[in-house]
Amino acid sequence: MNNNKPYYAVIFTSTRTIGDNGYGAMATLMEDLAKKQTGFLGIESAREAIGITVSYWESLEAIASWKRDTGHKIAQQKGRTDWYTWYKVRICKVEREYEFTP
Repeated sequence: MNNNKPYYAVIFTSTRTIGDNGYGAMATLMEDLAKKQTGFLGIESAREAIGITVSYWESLEAIASWKRDTGHKIAQQKGRTDWYTWYKVRICKVEREYEFTP
């Protein structure tokens, strides 16, 4: 991931409906599509009782462009009708980071 600061994180937290209903294939497609977007820096995701996906972007403009992407808009609509019982999106500016690596 880009170590130049600041950059932005889009935090998508959700609870899912029962069953896959095409979710897995669309999630893979959306990750592949996001990786091709100008300004995309990376992604991290985890799912148990709730899911959390964090995507990283160079700018607010890059995030806005991704939100307008036609394929992403289709996935957003399917999310509201088929895959999520609840979700929240947070957009945060990352000014500092550090990590532990043994």
